[in-house]
Amino acid sequence: MIHADLRRAALQAWLQQELRGAPFALTAASEDASFRRYFRATLADGASFIAMDAPPEREDCRPFVKVAALLHQAGVNAPRVLGQDLAQGFLLLTDLGTRTYLQELNAQNAAGLFADATDALLRWQLATRPGELPPYDEALLRREMNLFPEWYVAKHLKKSLSPQQATALETIFSLLVKSALAQPMVYVHRDYMPRNLMVCEPNPGVLDFQDAVLGPITYDMVSLVRDAFVSWDEQQVLDWAARYWEKAKRASLPVVADYGEFWRAFEWMGLQRHLKVLGIFARINYRDGKPKYLADTPRFVQYASSVSQRYRELAPLARLLDELA
Repeated sequence: MIHADLRRAALQAWLQQELRGAPFALTAASEDASFRRYFRATLADGASFIAMDAPPEREDCRPFVKVAALLHQAGVNAPRVLGQDLAQGFLLLTDLGTRTYLQELNAQNAAGLFADATDALLRWQLATRPGELPPYDEALLRREMNLFPEWYVAKHLKKSLSPQQATALETIFSLLVKSALAQPMVYVHRDYMPRNLMVCEPNPGVLDFQDAVLGPITYDMVSLVRDAFVSWDEQQVLDWAARYWEKAKRASLPVVADYGEFWRAFEWMGLQRHLKVLGIFARINYRDGKPKYLADTPRFVQYASSVSQRYRELAPLARLLDELA
């Protein structure tokens, strides 16, 4: 707490310089699952800015700055970086408002909001250039999935996998890695979900993009419609995925011609993410002291169970999830 208070004081002093001495009120804007904090600096005339506090020993602001520029080049509405102090871990950003997709989505507006989100995603993917972002390679895919046995199974469930269970899980990991790496590679936001999309003009505003990579083309779309914090009817997910696939084909993105093949890759990519997120949510609780995310783990267990039951090759994972329940 003392460290946080000292950082807030340093941030205020830095903002005084960036805002040329204009008086401002600083209030908490949001926090995420990392060590970053966000504040809203509101001026007397009502203008507002977002200040990011990213402790440099914990977070690196440089990827955020780079990806923000790539998003703007792609025609995607992301915060603009107005000021930066990388040594202290401070950024001054444009403010995209307070209305997240997660807060605003309902049965009446979901179709329009998701159409906007899909169109923004297509612009992002169409802007792909090699060499700009780190690859979503086998090492990273496996490192993410290994969070599931390490943090969710061992730390949260307090269970040990038998040799047979460990072997079965490794087989599933190999299948998911092979499927992911067989896909066309495009820019991947890596957390493209309603909590990180803002209802604004132009719509949507896109946040939390600093972990972007060059990776599988289905990743961001499955993140959008199989979300950590809101679930949709399977028929609705199928419809949104098909609409994305049709638009991607028309835009000459390298999606496969057969929708059944696309859907399978989409589901398997989602499964990789679901296993990762189960591990991350457990780690955030036990390592970082942020328990609120654990409440959403049953949603991801259900996602993973449903997908693994639909494919013969994934049946060992369905059994494992039953055994761990």
